[in-house]
Amino acid sequence: MAANTAQSGLEQRWRDILSAHARTMCEIDRVLHPHGLGASDFEVLDILATESPEEGDQCRVQNLVGRVHLSQSALSRLIGRLEKDGLVERSVCAEDRRGVWVTLTRKGRELHAEVLPLQRAALARTLQG
Repeated sequence: MAANTAQSGLEQRWRDILSAHARTMCEIDRVLHPHGLGASDFEVLDILATESPEEGDQCRVQNLVGRVHLSQSALSRLIGRLEKDGLVERSVCAEDRRGVWVTLTRKGRELHAEVLPLQRAALARTLQG
């Protein structure tokens, strides 16, 4: 009986995590939609803007794959859309021609700065109760 109770508690915690994630992603999508972005789009811009400054606001695509929780093909399509919108640029890695760099453009940096407070407010509303 104790094992079943522990298991059901674990399952409930997992469901609570999934529910919080879904609510948060929906809220971020809602507030960013008027700016032409979704939660995953923002996540790529945010990584480039805040976690890659020593790299010149750029990151290798393969390093983004596990961080934005998308498949490599879905991430490639997302980066293609961001590039079409002038928010990022892609270039071949000089050291490894199989690698691709994604670089934040000035337009991407400006849009990120504009929507960052909206995304952070959405996090606060959904995760702080």
